[in-house]
Amino acid sequence: MRRFVRACYAGAAGYSYAKKAEDVAREHGIDRVARLASNENPRPPSPAALEAAEAALREGNRYPDERNLALVEALRRYHGDYRFVTGAGMDGVIETVIRTVVDPGETVVVSTPTFSFYGLAAAAHGGRVVNVPRREDFSVDTEAFIEASQGARLAFLCSPNNPTGNSVTPEAVEEILEGMEGLLFLDNAYVDFADIDYRPLMQRHENLVIGRTMSKIFSLAGFRVGYAFVPEWFEPFYNRAATPFALNSVSAAAAIGALSDPDRVRETRDHVRAWRRRFMEEVPYAVFPSDANFVMIDVAPHTGGEVTERLAAKGVLVRSCTSFPGLGDHYIRVSVGEDWENERFLEAIKSI
Repeated sequence: MRRFVRACYAGAAGYSYAKKAEDVAREHGIDRVARLASNENPRPPSPAALEAAEAALREGNRYPDERNLALVEALRRYHGDYRFVTGAGMDGVIETVIRTVVDPGETVVVSTPTFSFYGLAAAAHGGRVVNVPRREDFSVDTEAFIEASQGARLAFLCSPNNPTGNSVTPEAVEEILEGMEGLLFLDNAYVDFADIDYRPLMQRHENLVIGRTMSKIFSLAGFRVGYAFVPEWFEPFYNRAATPFALNSVSAAAAIGALSDPDRVRETRDHVRAWRRRFMEEVPYAVFPSDANFVMIDVAPHTGGEVTERLAAKGVLVRSCTSFPGLGDHYIRVSVGEDWENERFLEAIKSI
């Protein structure tokens, strides 16, 4: 029966997940593991989010609003008068965008190294993935990206980029938008931790989709809430392609509650920025400047896998970057966690 499995799954490894904290704890006999591998927000969700989610549970016998209009209105109050679509996490939004515009055999361009799910999802829908390497300093080669995007239905660009942490300027994004024919998906999962705003580009370009998530600065990773700014023409086609009732009513309610608590967002942003500076100053390896809630570290002459295992033995879980396409084997990615987690990481990395 295995012959019926599609080729893109039969021989490929799929998405690479970070090691589980409970596995590290059991393997090394550690009671509490510093979880710095998955770019999570270490703070629990806002009380407003939890209260809204609890109230929504009481109506869990009913299907959610298929368009999540209450959440869309909350997003407009938070961001301004834009068009929004929603999905089950950023991943759900990405898959639906691909489903909307990419026919089998069509080209999908990806700026690498970056989040591997773009290429995995595009290939799963029959797209032909073209990777465009970044420059040596991990900045985007705009000319090469534009050239590769000629004739492409869709292109993916992550800013701030995962795992490198650096951002693309709005001017460079606008240059790309003006030079390509297809749709650009700009992944802004980490933009809340940066001093950069791409939203005004939506007013000038009809080939731009900006993806966002409630998983990071809003502490809702377990609720799986994604959304995107979209041009008006694209909205009805996205909704036709979307999986029915993909975003559940409890998660949507939690997102509405979280959007009503801007103080929580500011506190989280300040915490991340303070620890990013400390990582830059105190880690005894090359730390790349970051606009996200993580940093990438060059641990040469060690490999990323070696350092990840040695840190795990000390109760610190970080991400080896070996699974990111186009990146060498001597990088690790470290999320900003709670104070005790960050302190333990600094102590551990200094001992290697």
